[in-house]
Amino acid sequence: MTPSCAPPTHTIAISHVIEITEGARDQGVDVRRLLRRAGISPSLLETPLSRVSQEQYARLLSLLGRTLRDEYFGLCSQPVRLGAFAHICRELIDCGTLGEAMRKGFSFYHLMLDDFVARLTVQRGVARVMIHQDGPDPLAAHYARRTFMFFSWGLASWLVARRLPLRAVHYQQPGPGSGTDPYVMFQAPVFYDQPRFGYEFDARWLDLPVVQNRLSVEEFFQQAPANLLVRYRDETSVTERIRRLLRKHLDSGLPTLEQVGDTLGMTPQTLRRRLRAEGQTYQGLKDRLRRDAAIEYLSNPELQLQDVAFRLGFSELSTFHRAFKKWTGLPPGEYRYTHLSYTHLKTRAHRGQIVEFGQSI
Repeated sequence: MTPSCAPPTHTIAISHVIEITEGARDQGVDVRRLLRRAGISPSLLETPLSRVSQEQYARLLSLLGRTLRDEYFGLCSQPVRLGAFAHICRELIDCGTLGEAMRKGFSFYHLMLDDFVARLTVQRGVARVMIHQDGPDPLAAHYARRTFMFFSWGLASWLVARRLPLRAVHYQQPGPGSGTDPYVMFQAPVFYDQPRFGYEFDARWLDLPVVQNRLSVEEFFQQAPANLLVRYRDETSVTERIRRLLRKHLDSGLPTLEQVGDTLGMTPQTLRRRLRAEGQTYQGLKDRLRRDAAIEYLSNPELQLQDVAFRLGFSELSTFHRAFKKWTGLPPGEYRYTHLSYTHLKTRAHRGQIVEFGQSI
C-alpha cells in the first residue's frame, strides 16, 4: 500500500499534558486513570521528549472538562461551568464584525473569570490582545492564560472562516523549553520574557464580517475543541510546504536541501533564511516529520513495526527503534501498546460494555 502524501498532523509535547492536568491533580483527581482513558500512557509523563497525538490531547481536554465540570480544567480559582463556551459562541455569531465579536467575548469571560482578563486595544494600525493577570499567579494560571490566548485566536479565525494572521505572539515565560512548540501552534514570531501573554495582528482584520450562523455553530460544537487545534493552519508557509514535499519521499529517502530548493524555486540560502524566520531548521523539520509520521503509523494496528520503519525510510528496524527513542524518549512499542489499548476499550464501548467517554465538551 502506498502511504498517503498528506502531511501527518503535528504532535503535541508531553509538557502540555502535564500542565493541563495540574488543576485536576490539585483537586485530587486520579490523573493517571484519566490519561489511560484518553489513550495516553502515564509513563510518558516521566519522559520529557515524549509526544501525544492531537486526537489524544483533544480527548484528554474533553475528559478533564467533564470530570471537573469545568471548561478551564481546574486551572483557575473558580470553575467555568460546562456550556459557557457554547453559549458565548451562539452569541458571537450575531455580531457584525470580528472586532465586535472579540470585545463581546472578552467581556463575557471577564464576568466568568477572576484570575485574568483579556483586553483588545488598537494603536497605529495594530490590534493587540493582552491577557492581564488579576488574581494569584501559580503555574496553573500560566497555562490557563496560554490556553485562553490560543483558543480565542482559534475562535476568532473560525468566526470569519479564515486564519487570522498574527504579527507576533507574547509569552511571559523565558525561552522555549524542551518540548514546547509555540511557533507550530501560532505560526508567528514568538517573543519571550514579556510582561503578559498576548498576540498582535493587523487592525484591519477587525472589520472582517462574522460569517458563521446557527447551522455552522452546531456543526462546530460537534468537533470542538479538537478542530481549534488544527483547523486554520497556514498551509502556505515554507515549513508546511516542505513538510508536504518531504512526506511524498518518506519511504524512499528524503531529498537534500538543494533538491527541495529546486522543487520550490528557491536557493538553499533563501530556504535556510525563510526557515530560520519561521523558527525552523531543515534537519529539525525532517526529524519532526518522521517523528510525527511514526506516531501516526503506530496508531494503525495493521502495520507491523517493520512496516512503519520502512515507510519512514529506515532499512533496519533497530535503527528505527533508536531514532524513535531519541525523538520521544520511549521505544515505539510502548506508544503502540497505549494506542491499541485505547482502541480496544473504545471498541468494547461501542458494543455497550462500557460507557463512551470521548465526547466533546
